[in-house]
Amino acid sequence: MVLAQLGGSISRAIQQMSNATVIDEKVLNECLNEITRALLQSDVQFKLVRDMQTNIKKIVNLDDLAAGHNKRRIIQHAIFNELCRMLDPGKPSFTPKKGKTSVVMFVGLQGSGKTTTCTKYAYYHQKKGWKPALVCADTFRAGAFDQLKQNATKAKIPFYGSYMESDPVKIAVEGVERFKKENCDLIIVDTSGRHKQEAALFEEMRQVSEATKPDLVIFVMDSSIGQAAFDQAQAFKQSVAVGAVIVTKMDGHAKGGGALSAVAATKSPVIFIGTGEHMDEFEVFDVKPFVSRLLGMGDLSGFMDKIHEVVPMDQQPELLQKLSEGTFTLRIMYEQFQNILKMGPIGQAGYY
Repeated sequence: MVLAQLGGSISRAIQQMSNATVIDEKVLNECLNEITRALLQSDVQFKLVRDMQTNIKKIVNLDDLAAGHNKRRIIQHAIFNELCRMLDPGKPSFTPKKGKTSVVMFVGLQGSGKTTTCTKYAYYHQKKGWKPALVCADTFRAGAFDQLKQNATKAKIPFYGSYMESDPVKIAVEGVERFKKENCDLIIVDTSGRHKQEAALFEEMRQVSEATKPDLVIFVMDSSIGQAAFDQAQAFKQSVAVGAVIVTKMDGHAKGGGALSAVAATKSPVIFIGTGEHMDEFEVFDVKPFVSRLLGMGDLSGFMDKIHEVVPMDQQPELLQKLSEGTFTLRIMYEQFQNILKMGPIGQAGYY
C-alpha cells in the first residue's frame, strides 16, 4: 500500500524510543526527528510536519510528568492523536440520504482516476440500496463518455452523455433533470480533468457547479501527486466549494504523503480511498482505524466490516440456528470457506 513505507518508518522510530532505558529529552527529539524525516520524505507539506512536532512537544513535557507516568505510552498517544488531527478537518462531509435526491459533482486533475472513481462511488451506494445514476459532463477528453458508459454498463448503473453535444453545462443540466424525473436518489456528475493553470477549464467547472447546484463536490486526488498536492487542492477549493476528498491509487508504491496535505488544503475530510482497479476496491476512509493501520496496530473494526460485507446478513441467523442444534454439514463448511475466499488477502488489506 502507498503509505506502508511511511508507516514502517514511524513504527521503527517509536520502537527505537521504546527500547531506550530512560526516556529523556534527547530520546524524544531523536524519535520526533525520525518521524519528521519520514513525513517529509513522503511528501507531506513542511508546515504540517512542523506544526505536528511543535504540538507533540507541547503535550509531552517530560519535566512536568510525575515519576509514575508511562512516558512511552504518553508519547505514542500524542503521536497517534497528532496524525489523526492532520487527517481530520474536524467537520463531517455531506452525507446523501436514501429516497432524497442528491447531486454529487466530481472534480480533479487529469489522470487522477476520476471517471473510475465516479463508478466505484455509484456502485458502493448501489450495494447499500441507493438508486444512483451517472452523468458524463466531460467533453474535453476523447473517450471519456465511452469509458463512463463501459463502467456504468458493467455495474448496471443508468448513465447519460452525448457524442454530439460539446457544452458540458448543457449535458450536466439535461442529465440531472432526466434522472430527477426517474427518481434516482444519487446523481453523480463527472467533469473534465483539469490543471491548476488552465483558467478556462476552471471557469467551466464553476459553470457546471452553478447550473447543477450540487449538494457535494468531491475532489479526486491521485496519491502519487507529491508536494504539488497542497497547491492543487487549494486551487480547486478556491474555484468550487470542495466538501470531501477521495484519494485514488493507494495500491501503488508512490509516497502518498501529498494525500495528507490535501486534507489540510481543502479543510475537507477524506471519505473514501481507492485501493485498486476493480469496482469493489474502494474503502470508506475512517481516520483512527487508518492511522492505526499506518502505525502497524491493525484495524479490527475494518476487519469486521469486511466480514459483514462478504457474509450475507440473511444467512447468519440460519447458520447460528443450525450450529446451536449441533448441525454442521459439509455444505455449511463449503459455504463458509467460500465466504472466506471472497474476503481476499487479509494482509494486503492492512487489517493485520
